[in-house]
Amino acid sequence: MNVILFGATGMLGRGVLRECLRDDSVESVMTVGRTPLGVSHPKLRERVQDDPSDLAAAGIDPAAYDACFFCLGVSSVGMKEEEYRRITHDLTLAVARPLAAANPGMAFVYVSGVGTDSTGKGRSMWARVKGQTENDLLELPFRAYMFRPGIVQPVRGVPSKARLNRVLYAVTAPLIPLLRRVAPNLVITSEAFGRAMIAVATPGTEIPGHILRPADINRLGGARTRHN
Repeated sequence: MNVILFGATGMLGRGVLRECLRDDSVESVMTVGRTPLGVSHPKLRERVQDDPSDLAAAGIDPAAYDACFFCLGVSSVGMKEEEYRRITHDLTLAVARPLAAANPGMAFVYVSGVGTDSTGKGRSMWARVKGQTENDLLELPFRAYMFRPGIVQPVRGVPSKARLNRVLYAVTAPLIPLLRRVAPNLVITSEAFGRAMIAVATPGTEIPGHILRPADINRLGGARTRHN
């Protein structure tokens, strides 16, 4: 499997990258982003550019890839809806549309979130925008899957890019075992998250639907074993 990965510098993207590099079923990974990764690996090719959606500038031939893992995103805190929509919806579709047109057999996995509003009528701005993004992706002619994680626990040395998130993870880490007992499917490790992405892109995997919630992600991530 050949993979394109967007958002590899974020916590979720780092977790996905780690599992892709460790899994023998993934032959190569092309990352596209604005910031260098600082990672070297025989499987890895990296493209750093101001506009991640410019696939031609990145030298990407969509037909050469089996999956795109789209982990690129920003927090809506302090943002106006127009700006958040431009980054969250417009940028995602600018990547997805040419990929779908050139390679309908590709699996496109998008990171959304618990609480996403598919109706577009809710009061939460981020949920409406994420919902529209999901809906538009699901209309494109490729295999699109929406991941709606809840709490993702970084493990195996996977860092969080944002300082605030690093502080929050440090403070809440002692509560994770309790959360696992009270709501076992709410918490997902970055390791299971990455494995689940690889699983849905792998032909023959039994997938419960196109929108995957925490329990689905945990099941797929937990069931997949590394091929190395």
